[in-house]
Amino acid sequence: MKTIDRLLKMVKSGGGTSVVGSVMPHKCGSHCLGPLTFHSQAVGVMVHLSQGSRLAERRADTFRNGLVFSSRQVKVNERIHLRVLKDVSNWHGALRVGFTTVPPSDRSLPLPGMAIPDLTRSPGHWAAPVHELCCLTGSELEFWVSAHGSCYVSSKNSMRHKLLTGVDISRPLWAMIDIYGQTCSVFLLGSEQKSLLCTKRSCPSMDPLPPPHNTQSTLSPDVSRLSENSDDCISCFDMELPADTFCVVCMVREARITLPCGHRCLCKHCVSKVSQQFGVCPLCRHQISA
Repeated sequence: MKTIDRLLKMVKSGGGTSVVGSVMPHKCGSHCLGPLTFHSQAVGVMVHLSQGSRLAERRADTFRNGLVFSSRQVKVNERIHLRVLKDVSNWHGALRVGFTTVPPSDRSLPLPGMAIPDLTRSPGHWAAPVHELCCLTGSELEFWVSAHGSCYVSSKNSMRHKLLTGVDISRPLWAMIDIYGQTCSVFLLGSEQKSLLCTKRSCPSMDPLPPPHNTQSTLSPDVSRLSENSDDCISCFDMELPADTFCVVCMVREARITLPCGHRCLCKHCVSKVSQQFGVCPLCRHQISA
């Protein structure tokens, strides 16, 4: 008994060695979902975390390597709330969101460059793009998985939209966010789970919310960023093309460019940038002719 008492005192005082690391159980009430941050270790090579691992920033000189994951498992119908703090106009495509059954702590570093297709082609990963007009600086959006395994997203200016189906809710899930393309910085505002009896929320942060970066973007869609081509005039969340016809870079426009290797995987907006920056097919790495 004395030995047990000493061990209990060590745990309460912070002494001893923790087998599970620094993660400690947390519960501040029956309506608390617990703290929610980005996982501090499983981050893309171009991502910097701050503000208690709730602010994730990706370098603006690349469109990829912006993967982050939730620090804990998320529940069915737990809505993850994000605010976009910075976007740039020199890339096509924007934020991708989804879920995974693979714990962030089990991932090998460095992480893959993109959620789509690097992760989604392997089991236990589901992700879809959010339209770039819904990811402008200052925009707020939330995404969640339903009891039927469907992933939804909604924003203040849009009704909920079904991004994908088939998420395996029988296993623990972590939120997966790819800070991709035009999206350079996101802040994790928290989460909320509503039921008929109550509403549960993640713990509020003691850190102040950083102001959005000053860019040319505003909360309303910037028409100047759309060309006169009708392919660009897409309403928010208007994605009716089959999944295999999307450009693999922006995941918004139709892939109309066939590369020398035979892969028809890029839209006419992304092909020049992929050719200049990488010079290879994003699917098979075959050389793209100049």
